[in-house]
Amino acid sequence: MLRPFLAALLISAPAWAQEFATEAGSAFVVDHNTGQVLLSKNAQVPLPPASMSKLMTLNMVFEALEDGRLTLDTELPVSEEAAAYGGSTMFLDTRDRVRVEDLIRGVVVLSGNDATAVLAEAISPDGTEDGFAQMMTDRARELGMMNSVFRNSNGWPAPGHVMSMEDLAILAERLVTEFPQYYPYFAEREYDFDGRSPSNRFNRNPLLRLDIGADGLKTGHTQEAGYGLVGSAVQGDRRVTFVISGLETEAARAAESERIVNWAFRQFAEARLLDDTSDPVFDAEVFMGESPTVALVPTDGVTLLLPVTGREAVQGEIVYDGPLEAPIAAGDQLATMTLTHPGVADHEVALVAATDVGRAGPLRRVQIAGGRVIGEVLGSALERFE
Repeated sequence: MLRPFLAALLISAPAWAQEFATEAGSAFVVDHNTGQVLLSKNAQVPLPPASMSKLMTLNMVFEALEDGRLTLDTELPVSEEAAAYGGSTMFLDTRDRVRVEDLIRGVVVLSGNDATAVLAEAISPDGTEDGFAQMMTDRARELGMMNSVFRNSNGWPAPGHVMSMEDLAILAERLVTEFPQYYPYFAEREYDFDGRSPSNRFNRNPLLRLDIGADGLKTGHTQEAGYGLVGSAVQGDRRVTFVISGLETEAARAAESERIVNWAFRQFAEARLLDDTSDPVFDAEVFMGESPTVALVPTDGVTLLLPVTGREAVQGEIVYDGPLEAPIAAGDQLATMTLTHPGVADHEVALVAATDVGRAGPLRRVQIAGGRVIGEVLGSALERFE
C-alpha cells in the first residue's frame, strides 16, 4: 500500500512572494538553475507568436550545423518566395547567395522574414517552406512543445500558426543550454548587412541596452498578437528566462520586460536544502530484510529558489510503496519527496536507497514472521478487551 510520510525540512525559508501582477495577456517565467516556474499566466494557451517563432527556425538551423548538414560558411540561394516577404527583412533578392552566418544574424538582429525563409528552404525535406513548417511542428512535439503548430518559418500571420508561452520558454532554455557556441548571436545589438538597410540594423530587444544582464532572445509583433518578447538575463550565478505576449505598445513591452527581470532577481534567492546525498532524509521500513529499515537519500543535492520574505519552513511529503521488500540495492529509486512552500511551485525529488539491504536469512525470517503473528494476536485481543 502507499505509505505517505510528512516531514518539515528545518530550513529558514521565506513565507510568500506576491504573484507578479503582469500587464501581459500571457506570461511564463522560469529560473534556469533550478527549473522552477516563478510565474505562469495563460502559459499553455496557444497564441500567434509572431516573430518569436523564428526561434524554432534557429533551433533547426543550429541542429543542422551540429550534425554537418550546414556550415556557417555555406552559401544559400534566395528564392522568389523568400525575397517576396515583406515586413522586417534583410532586403535580399534572387541574385544573392548568402552565408548561413549572415542569415542567422539577419534573423536574430534584423528579424528578417526573408532570411528565415532562405534557411527554411535549405533544411526543408522537400525544399519548400511548407515542408519545413511541418518539420518544425514534428520536432516541437519531440521536444515537449505540445502547444505549437507552425505554418511558416518566421511567424508571418497565418491561420493555425500558434505557440504557447510555456513552449517558447522550453525552446529558449534549449537554445541557452544546448547551443552555447551560437547563443552569443542573440546578444548582438547591431548588424549592418551589406549596407542595405541602415535604419533596420538594430536589435529590437529593448533589454540589451539596459545593463541588467540581458543577452537574448527575440521580440515579436503583429496586429493580432500584440507585442511580445522571449528574454533571458544573467545576474551573478542566476539566469532567468521569461516570455510575455499581448502588450499593446512597444514601450509597454520594454517596461514590462524590465519589471519582470527585476522582480525575478530581487524577490527570490537560492536556498540549499540538502548539501549532498550522504545525509538520510528518511528511514523506510523494509520487510524480510537483513535490516528493518533503509535510509533514503536524494540522487543529488537539492536547491530551491524561494521568496526572500518571511521564515516559514519548507514541507516535504515522502511517498513510497511500503513496506519495501528486500533485497534492495543501493541506488534503487524507492520513493519521491514533494517539497512545498507558499509562493513557489511544488518540487519533486527522487529518493534512492543509500545502502544495500540483503534478504534476511532463514532464522531472521522466522523471527520477523513470528513477531508479526504475535503482534496480530495481541492486537485482536486488545480489540476484544475494548
